[in-house]
Amino acid sequence: MSQRLLDGDLRRAEILFGLIMVLTFTCSLGVAGAGREDVRVMLIGALGCNLAWGIIDGVFYLMNSLAEKGGGLLKLQAVRRAEDPRLAQQLIADSLPAVVASVMEPAELETIRQRLRQLPEPGRDAAGLDRKDWLSALAVALLVFLTTFPVALPFLFMQEATTALRVSNAIAIAMLFIIGWLYGRGIGRSPWLFGVSMVLLGAALVAIAIALGG
Repeated sequence: MSQRLLDGDLRRAEILFGLIMVLTFTCSLGVAGAGREDVRVMLIGALGCNLAWGIIDGVFYLMNSLAEKGGGLLKLQAVRRAEDPRLAQQLIADSLPAVVASVMEPAELETIRQRLRQLPEPGRDAAGLDRKDWLSALAVALLVFLTTFPVALPFLFMQEATTALRVSNAIAIAMLFIIGWLYGRGIGRSPWLFGVSMVLLGAALVAIAIALGG
């Protein structure tokens, strides 16, 4: 496919979500007296939780896609049925990003209105889910689930729970920093500042989740 299934912001958000979920399990493990059975139970719980939430998040993605397509179709129909050109132009302007709408002239909006009126009538499946939607939902679910593995790997290969937790936390911190760094760079802000901020935000969210019994 020529277009990516998920945009950068959504990919980072799903990875962050998966990280927070798995960290609530690893950080709540009492490593002082934890045995292999405790670690095994924790890993099963973390994998199962992230798998379940990955599926739920994928379903939410499909619902959001339906809402966006349905809303877009309703706006198109409203523009084409509007008898007052000025009303139709306002509907078009409201659908554009604010910075774009602010520089659009009435003549330009009218040109868009005319082109929308010339489009063929949308079919019944115009607002339905397509192959890209289903693949994107699958990608969302996999991102949440697969995020578990880097953080959980130390517990699989290290016998000493305390050492495994330290390595696991180091991996999680590195992943959080990378997510923040990419986010900062993507919005034109300091990547280093946002990298550190994401680590602090992640730690705060994990602490809240554990405190509330998550």
